[in-house]
Amino acid sequence: MAPEVRTNVNIKPYRTALALPGLRSLLLVAVLARIPLTATGVTLTFHVVLDLDRGYGAAGLVGTAITVGAAIGGPLLGRLVDRRGLRPVLVLTGIAEALFWTTAPSLSYPVLLPAAFVAGSLALPIFSVVRQSIAALVPEDQRRPAYALDSMSVELSFMIGPALAVALVTAISAQTTMYLVGGGIVAAGIALWLVNPPTRDTGAPSGPRRHVPRREWLTPRLFAVLTLSAAATLVLGGTDVAVVAVLRASGEVGWTGVVLAGWAIASLVGGFAYGAVHRSLSPLALTAALALCTIPVGLGGAHWWLLCLALIPAGALCAPTIAASSDAVSRLAPAEVRGEAMGLHGSAVTVGIAVGAPLAGAVIDGSAPLWGFVVTGALGALVTLVVLPVELRRRRHADALASVPPAEAELAAATR
Repeated sequence: MAPEVRTNVNIKPYRTALALPGLRSLLLVAVLARIPLTATGVTLTFHVVLDLDRGYGAAGLVGTAITVGAAIGGPLLGRLVDRRGLRPVLVLTGIAEALFWTTAPSLSYPVLLPAAFVAGSLALPIFSVVRQSIAALVPEDQRRPAYALDSMSVELSFMIGPALAVALVTAISAQTTMYLVGGGIVAAGIALWLVNPPTRDTGAPSGPRRHVPRREWLTPRLFAVLTLSAAATLVLGGTDVAVVAVLRASGEVGWTGVVLAGWAIASLVGGFAYGAVHRSLSPLALTAALALCTIPVGLGGAHWWLLCLALIPAGALCAPTIAASSDAVSRLAPAEVRGEAMGLHGSAVTVGIAVGAPLAGAVIDGSAPLWGFVVTGALGALVTLVVLPVELRRRRHADALASVPPAEAELAAATR
């Protein structure tokens, strides 16, 4: 792919997108608001292990409870945004977050587990709301650089949030860190409420929204994009675990932070390049490339710097893959149901990570660390093969429309 885009990389698409009213403030709030959210997993793990004196398995169950709750609640909250607007949802989720994080440090483990599920189902929907707002603020032909910026902001948040949580737990305590993280999440909700980014396209008619049945928009192609999103994050979740396992096996676990930082930097560079090139790449192609580039990563496990180099191709595809899937969902879902569609996209991303990490762990426990990369990468590639017929059918349909007169093509596209 590199030869095709090497002469087309420039920053003009970013300048054009950032010149749009409201986008800069939205992205700034997004990167700051996501930092406390990315710190929740590490913070809860330390709390369960250190404060409640439980094992890492028990801590993992709390994380699973939040993940399952978020996967269920995301589309429901998105649907509520579609019907009632953003601010009522922010008030509801802000109150739920405040209640959970102020009471969680004093809850016993049997009570914390269901509370975590409820908190996950009512979690502040920053990830999906930001992507929905980008679709409302940015014309369709300029969304690729906007979603690339969003993916890069997510990468920055994940680089900062967990590391900051570890530093706070080490310097203060896990319990105090929980209060700080909760306060950060509530502050993020307030900031988003004040900015109040649009969730409907500019110029959309006011009044009640047109009812769009799910059968009209939850098409095989949209379902394929959601499946690819889950496959991509499954690969990423597995990679995260496999990196730690490979470095531990080679006696270089102290270099874990450096390797993961290198992986994240490669993702940032890839995300920037994706948003700057003139030619779009489909989520299918990017997910397939990500999965295939992940399979051989474990071969660099002899030394930490070799592992860093082996991660560069897959890392450079992380942000572009998520950006492409977000862009595709924004195009395929009608504006009236875009919140629910973005909620489904968020659920797919969440489920992929939730499956990929324990899958890689189980494979590594039963074999060797490098197989964590092989199995999750191969599974991601297999998913792309399953989804391939949908993409081929879409291309045949597009070619057929291109060969008929414009009026007939418009009628066929409207009735398909």
